[in-house]
Amino acid sequence: MNVSWALLAVVLVLTVATYECRPRGRILGGQDSKAEVRPYMASIQQNGIHQCGGVLIADKWVLSAAHCATNSSNSSLNVMLGAISLSKPEKYKIVVKVLREIPHPLYNSTIKHHDLLLLELSEKVTLSPAVNPLPFQNENIDISAGKRCLVAGWGQMRLTGKKPDTLQELWVPLISRDVCNRRNYYDNEITANMICAGESRKDSCEGDSGGPLVCDGIAVAIVQGGFRKCGNPTKPGIYTLIEPYKSWIMESMYNATLQSNPSPL
Repeated sequence: MNVSWALLAVVLVLTVATYECRPRGRILGGQDSKAEVRPYMASIQQNGIHQCGGVLIADKWVLSAAHCATNSSNSSLNVMLGAISLSKPEKYKIVVKVLREIPHPLYNSTIKHHDLLLLELSEKVTLSPAVNPLPFQNENIDISAGKRCLVAGWGQMRLTGKKPDTLQELWVPLISRDVCNRRNYYDNEITANMICAGESRKDSCEGDSGGPLVCDGIAVAIVQGGFRKCGNPTKPGIYTLIEPYKSWIMESMYNATLQSNPSPL
């Protein structure tokens, strides 16, 4: 191998390495959010470290993704609300202990079906300009492909272990289920309870899991996890639709409330 070919080979190796090591665990192509604009956003933290996103749906309840469940003692699991920055002091920022984790009973970690998680907080939170529940979709309404909806998160950066301190947000286009189930996309893995959204270099990613996909001011879906290269136009973000699970959500909240406040005999 002559010098020029050797040099070219080194350049190609470095280029590939740079691409693969590019941070992927945040909202790709997004921008910093602003204070009090996304008062429903929750950071689910274990031992003070951000693990997943979530959405405040009631003054004592956060909805997230089942693959974010710890499957262990809740003693170190907390939810941060009212935050834009994970580290800086903010007027309305609060941290609340998680009392109970309720993953969907049919959640399948292998195929990512029913990837929803309810978190009951240890106390009702005080609502403020930066802490406010978001309504979720409870009607079976078809949302048109191409519609742009908002996703936000503090996703960790793969390989480097770094993460953005400031909440990132991004508008992504919805993709029809027919397109998303094409062989070169997800090859019929997207069920009627899922939806795809994203475009090249604009995507939710690892660490953004559990956050809401918001269309017209309503949470319509939750960011799933998955083994994929973020920002790939033929492997867009996968989201679990909320509406098919509305009965489970309401019944779980009701039953948990009964357990916490049993009726006197």
